[in-house]
Amino acid sequence: MEGQAAYQYWKSSDNSIIICDIDSSVGVPDDCDKQIGEHYLENLDQYDLVVRSPAIHPDKITEYNGQSVKSKVTSVTNEFFRVCPTSNIIGVTGTKGKGTTSTLITKILEAAGKKVHLGGNIGVAPLEMLKSGIDPDDWVVLELSSFQLTDIRYSPHIAICLLVVPEHLNWHTDMNDYVRAKQQLFIHQVAGDMAIYFADSVASEKVASPGDGKKIPYFKEPGAYVKDGEVIIGDQHICRTDEIKLLGQHNWQNVCASVTAVWQIIQDSSTIRSVITSFPGLEHRLEFIRELDGIKYYNDSFASTPDAGSAAIEAVQGPKVMIMGGFDRMLPLQRFAESISKNSDDIRKILLIGQSGQRVAQELSSCGFTNYELSSEKLMGQIVAHARSFTQNGDSVVLSPGFASFDMFKNFEQRGQEFKSAVEKL
Repeated sequence: MEGQAAYQYWKSSDNSIIICDIDSSVGVPDDCDKQIGEHYLENLDQYDLVVRSPAIHPDKITEYNGQSVKSKVTSVTNEFFRVCPTSNIIGVTGTKGKGTTSTLITKILEAAGKKVHLGGNIGVAPLEMLKSGIDPDDWVVLELSSFQLTDIRYSPHIAICLLVVPEHLNWHTDMNDYVRAKQQLFIHQVAGDMAIYFADSVASEKVASPGDGKKIPYFKEPGAYVKDGEVIIGDQHICRTDEIKLLGQHNWQNVCASVTAVWQIIQDSSTIRSVITSFPGLEHRLEFIRELDGIKYYNDSFASTPDAGSAAIEAVQGPKVMIMGGFDRMLPLQRFAESISKNSDDIRKILLIGQSGQRVAQELSSCGFTNYELSSEKLMGQIVAHARSFTQNGDSVVLSPGFASFDMFKNFEQRGQEFKSAVEKL
């Protein structure tokens, strides 16, 4: 999406464009040159401008072209910050919860009468957002991944860091590199900007530490926090936690992050409450599909890290059959396995699918949890039927893989859509 947005943005009679891609079958517009296949990153220093896709680590570009090419490298996100007509930009990063938090912030500001543009890693390329006509008084909310942030040269007026746990360590050299990439969201902040971070995470606080923005923790004062079953900020009680429409206690963090952010703009507790108590969540995020023969089905395909899978186990109440596993990025699994063992009373069975199945099984066994079954099935219909075979009346079946989708599916959306389709056909 970002590549297509970049092409449309820079396409003009003044520019000669070449598209470089490792995929030799990629479709390239007729008015562009192409450099495709295994040598796609070579000789880039001959160009005036190099637009990096988020998937390409900057070090890969310098590896083939030397350090001198760095001054020519930009990204869709960098260009958006450079030309955006408004300085009212909110950037949201973290490991999980970015999409939910970004959307909550957008919906609250819209309910308060603001014109808001939502995009970034959530599915709308930043340069595409310019087509919607951003005015100087508008607000922009950007969900931003570490891939987009690693070489960012700008920081937003309000920057937010949610919970940070190990992720994308097949792309980053180590956890320190992952944290450093996310720190770029904050490092260019100046006095008058705001840096909001999850108070219960040392890594989140470290991410938000650079820059001169005002540091505002959430999940404790002065940000929004939960006390005695209520969401509170300042002297205002926003709502009870049992009124929050989003499923699971992990979403209390996302709610508090959103409340803390919008409180810097509007202090209207009734408007905030109306959104928080009505927003059901995004597709593929603990999405309730249907109930059939006393069994509830939930699609949490977006859960592509072990911590996200653990959160789903805690969020869906009662006995449940979990469908877990997928593309193995070799993230540590000990904490994941310990969490499952801790919550084992509510787990009817875990059906392990995909490339990671065997490693997860070994880790679970080492923690004393053996109530799992390895599946070799590749078709979602077969997987759902297998999971259903374990259920009893009153159970739930939850697709919350805890791993990426690339071993069996194009992306998490396809995985979730196939699950939903299989459930609807039962």
